Amino acid sequence: MNKPDLNLMVIFDAIMQEQSVSSAARRLSMTQPSVSNALARMRHVYKDPLFIKDGRGIKPTPFASSLWLQISSSLNIISDVVNPKKFVPYYAKRTFRIALTEGMLSLLWLELRKVIEQTAPQINIHAVPYTKNGESLLMEAQADLIADYVPDLGRYIQRQHLCTNYFVAIMSPQHPLVDKEFDIKALVDSDNLLVSLSGEASGIVDVKLAEQNLTRRIAMSTTSFVSAMSLIKQTSLISVLPYPIAFEHVKSGELIAKSMPIDIPPAEISMAWHNRSNRDVGLLWLRETISKIVKNKQELFKNGAWL
Repeated sequence: MNKPDLNLMVIFDAIMQEQSVSSAARRLSMTQPSVSNALARMRHVYKDPLFIKDGRGIKPTPFASSLWLQISSSLNIISDVVNPKKFVPYYAKRTFRIALTEGMLSLLWLELRKVIEQTAPQINIHAVPYTKNGESLLMEAQADLIADYVPDLGRYIQRQHLCTNYFVAIMSPQHPLVDKEFDIKALVDSDNLLVSLSGEASGIVDVKLAEQNLTRRIAMSTTSFVSAMSLIKQTSLISVLPYPIAFEHVKSGELIAKSMPIDIPPAEISMAWHNRSNRDVGLLWLRETISKIVKNKQELFKNGAWL
């Protein structure tokens, strides 16, 4: 583009963030045909489709993703200078997409909804499935925020520590091991239920057992913490899970938590977002809100909280 059209770039930025032409139009207070026409102009200029259909939505082409990385931060700076942003939660209309696992969803969603109902009634929160795809979710704007275990994803991604999840062995109150010492032999000899969000048939427990030339029987696996709780309550299966996820069930007496007989490193839970969102006051409000929710549950994240 010989003479970059800032208006087109603003429209392009909105489509990238919303992953929808109609949502971008609403965000910009434009008609959908106007946004579609602008997109057609950009496709002609760049000789690239920019967005392609993906199920019911659209996704950016590699060229569009690369272009956005180059312009998004500059657009945010220009916008802040020309029109300093204010975010008043009670009047704000916005949708945030948070990538997280089912376990973190169970810890955050109810409390987050309570906050929204009281202080930000027009804010929408949408969950995005999260496995090992954090970098692509943030780079391609499929999510605004990750709230889960996040490794170092490089210089474009910011992280903020939230809490530490310690692992425990979970079993039903009727399990034969409830009144016995839960040692490494008990762990190895038990029928284990593995919660594997990725579908892999082993986890960190198996890695640590292998270091001692030991293996356990994975009698069953599931991709859901909810189904795991139900299975454990009604069978002789045991499962190694983050204690905060099982807390409510342990507190009610429906499940029993035992300390692990081997050293399992805890899962460090963080929030992560793309650098382009560093000046996003709305996302800052969301991060602060989530931080407060976790802080109010801090007893769950202490080593030995189940004792």
